[in-house]
Amino acid sequence: MSSFEEYFYKNIASQIRKCRIERGLTQEQLSEMLDKNEKYIGHIERCERKISNTTIIQLLDLWQLQPQVFYNFSDFYTW
Repeated sequence: MSSFEEYFYKNIASQIRKCRIERGLTQEQLSEMLDKNEKYIGHIERCERKISNTTIIQLLDLWQLQPQVFYNFSDFYTW
């Protein structure tokens, strides 16, 4: 995995965890809401699996979250 790809997926994982916790959901509850394996969100949050764009779209729709808010990463990537 390239360093930019690692940066991208770590920030996605961080955003998912933050949003999930803000909504009072467990990893298992969120996995169930997405109709995924009960361990799925845990794997995503630990960067053990890559999340698909389709699942990100499901999350944003579920949470009624604007993409620009979700992709507003707290740190900048340095090439």
